[in-house]
Amino acid sequence: MLADLTLTQHILSVVSGVAVGFTLGLIGGGGSVLAVPLLLYLVGYPNPHVVIGTTALAVSINAYLNLIPHARAGNVRWKEAVIFAIIGAIAAYIGSTLGKAVDGKKLLFLFAILMLVIAALMIRPKKVKPGEMEGNPGQFSMWKLVVSAAIVGTLSGFFGIGGGFLIVPGLVFATGMPMLAAVGSSLFSVGTFGLTTAVNYASSGLLDWTVAGLYIAGGIAGGVFGARLATHLGKSSKGTLNLIFAALVAVVAAYMIYKNMSAFGIHL
Repeated sequence: MLADLTLTQHILSVVSGVAVGFTLGLIGGGGSVLAVPLLLYLVGYPNPHVVIGTTALAVSINAYLNLIPHARAGNVRWKEAVIFAIIGAIAAYIGSTLGKAVDGKKLLFLFAILMLVIAALMIRPKKVKPGEMEGNPGQFSMWKLVVSAAIVGTLSGFFGIGGGFLIVPGLVFATGMPMLAAVGSSLFSVGTFGLTTAVNYASSGLLDWTVAGLYIAGGIAGGVFGARLATHLGKSSKGTLNLIFAALVAVVAAYMIYKNMSAFGIHL
């Protein structure tokens, strides 16, 4: 099931990891959605299911590492984060089991549709409501938290993504916590969902540990450079980068749809 990659492909795996980590550090999210297409089309890994399992592990480790500075800064609401992660991890296991059973090309086609949704969410103006910055500590709706975690976890496991772009609004919706706390708390779930998916795929031999290690190493280096550059950019510059990245995600998604539509009997 695992591919015998060349030295060039190993180098490209590190480069891909750097690109993902750099994007995450620079604009604060979305970069992990490029992990799958980079490993598929730049590195040239032939097995879509191994790609999803491998990138899930890389995204998980990256999220846990980024959780550390947020935890030190007090940006993590641990009670809500742990509940969301536990419920979501169970759902992620179910979702990843379903994902393994789906034809690889069909899974990639659906993944590309999700990428288009992510691109649209990234360019949508973010409005801060009165009182949102303060939040409402200590009070949250348990049923909203459970339902949100179950939905997001299932999607995260099925597609093998961290799901931060869904976890953050899910936490805000269920708990009313401020955005900064939601971002910090979401990383615990992103890491847990990714690890759950990776373990499920690994149990079926659908995880390349060498490539995962190269991706993680590249992601750590890229994240450091991206975060440093982000500190030197103004708000307007970050907004422009966000638009450019969203456009890139949309273009890659369109390419993936074109490459995999034959799985549904559609030919151009």
